[in-house]
Amino acid sequence: MNATITETTTRRVLLGMSGGTDSSVAAMRLQEAGYEVVGVTFRFYETEGEAAHLEDARALAERLGIVHFTHDVRRTFREEIVSYFIGEYMAGRTPVPCTLCNNRLKWPLLLRLADERGIPWIATGHYVRKVCREGKYYIAPAADRDKDQGFFLWGLPQETLARMLLPMGDTTKEEARRYAETRGFHRVATKRDSLGVCFCPMDYRSFLRREVAEAELPGRGRFLDEEGNFLGWHEGYPFYTIGQRRGLGLQLNRPVFVKEVSVERNEVVLAPLASLYRQEMMLKEWNLVDERRVLEAQEVIVKIRYRKQANRCRVSRTPEGLLHVSLIEPLEAIASGQAAAFYDAEGVLLGGGIIV
Repeated sequence: MNATITETTTRRVLLGMSGGTDSSVAAMRLQEAGYEVVGVTFRFYETEGEAAHLEDARALAERLGIVHFTHDVRRTFREEIVSYFIGEYMAGRTPVPCTLCNNRLKWPLLLRLADERGIPWIATGHYVRKVCREGKYYIAPAADRDKDQGFFLWGLPQETLARMLLPMGDTTKEEARRYAETRGFHRVATKRDSLGVCFCPMDYRSFLRREVAEAELPGRGRFLDEEGNFLGWHEGYPFYTIGQRRGLGLQLNRPVFVKEVSVERNEVVLAPLASLYRQEMMLKEWNLVDERRVLEAQEVIVKIRYRKQANRCRVSRTPEGLLHVSLIEPLEAIASGQAAAFYDAEGVLLGGGIIV
């Protein structure tokens, strides 16, 4: 178990409980480590009649003998996360809702609710670890690299990192399922993993059509090549993202990818993959645990998507306060609005920002 769990004499922790396997096993492991667990289930987004996760979390808490409560933030979630998600696509950008939710809503909420109840520690079922280097806390990769969720947590401040307990960081998902089964929690052990964005598990285009008034959608527009030649018609720029190849609805004799999206002209530029490579990018709204370790480093690792391969880069700050990322090797499909996260050679998360 993450060594951080044994570093306190105050044994109360507020755990975010979604009702799924990971947070449920986290509750058991925290109890096993001697903590007094208080569980909270956030009501972020629910379709009509969807409340099974609330009952699952409540039933587990009752079975484990821990205090449990729910906290309804559906209105805030819609205003801050869902509206942002829709607005980014309508602005021709590619949103990162899970990053925004973790850094601006979920973990800050846990911290506030813990403070209100005098609870010193906060925890979730995230597959990440925590390390301390030169007096600062960092997110480190989980034992289960396939489940590692550090990419979404680069915006958390030291105040939050210092109080985090991460009981799932040193286990794999399969080990977690076996652990739940041996404890007699068959339902927990066999729950399906949630996939994609919690409020938009389907294709985001269907979600936009449902959430945005038809009159506000741009309608049919032109596909162009890099020279401005007409290639065909598309369904509206919000339905296309940088790097997209599938679902274009064109029959060409060559593979093409979305290179540019024009909001003003409702046009989408298509090009060969080679045209999508870039040598640099700029980041806004960035956060670095220790600026020296990134800005003064010979090179660091950068990722632009959760499962995107790591690239080496050098990072500097511009006079305008942005981060300039110079890539050692070109990277394709860099999309405005997406996140970029920095790591050291050991996979420790150093920070990140939003691509301009």
